[in-house]
Amino acid sequence: MSTTLFIPTLNELDAMRIILPQIDRSWIDQVLVVDGSTDGTADYARDQGCEVVVQKHKGLRWAFIEGFPHVRGDWVITFSPDGNSPVRSIPLLIEEMKKGYDLVIASRYLPPAKSADDDWMTAFGNWLFTHAIDLLHGHAWNRPYTDAMVMYRAYRTKLFYELDLDKEESYAPERWFGTILGIEPLLSIRAAKKKVKIGEIPEDEPARIGGKRKLQPFRWGAAYLAQIVRELWFWK
Repeated sequence: MSTTLFIPTLNELDAMRIILPQIDRSWIDQVLVVDGSTDGTADYARDQGCEVVVQKHKGLRWAFIEGFPHVRGDWVITFSPDGNSPVRSIPLLIEEMKKGYDLVIASRYLPPAKSADDDWMTAFGNWLFTHAIDLLHGHAWNRPYTDAMVMYRAYRTKLFYELDLDKEESYAPERWFGTILGIEPLLSIRAAKKKVKIGEIPEDEPARIGGKRKLQPFRWGAAYLAQIVRELWFWK
């Protein structure tokens, strides 16, 4: 099965200069960068042999919606370019997918992994949202998530479309709270509801190397909670 490494970027040039040279291209078949930057990240990625899609709409979700039509791999690994996603787990995620999983998460909270990038607010938020998803939506094979929020994960590319993650109506809570969300919580929720085969591997989250944190804790928190509750009735 072919694999695409999917990297959404927003002014991540300093980190990309450190991270990209560490990636062994023999592990994967395509490196796809979806870029909304103004700092030259796209030019650097092209110079390194990556395919680049220039993002038209602002927000992380739009990076996925605009980028996924360009994904050629049967599997996709979504990768944070700011140093939070250790390169060493790319082949580990692929090996785990080969066991027949539909989705494999590189969990920051599956022992012995830990996060060096969490503060008290993000640690509590990730715990709250993950447990809410486990409680309200269950987990395929009765194994609860330890990390339903992290970007670093591998999954079947078609799952993005099977779970309607490309559809605008799936993200209505964004409009209620005037923000734009990532896709990871909704992917976790709908993968559990669809009862696909889900796995996790432990992986640390190092402190970010570069780029500014884009966190909107109160808006995102409220929107994610609304999304988690709404999914009880919205998507079957």
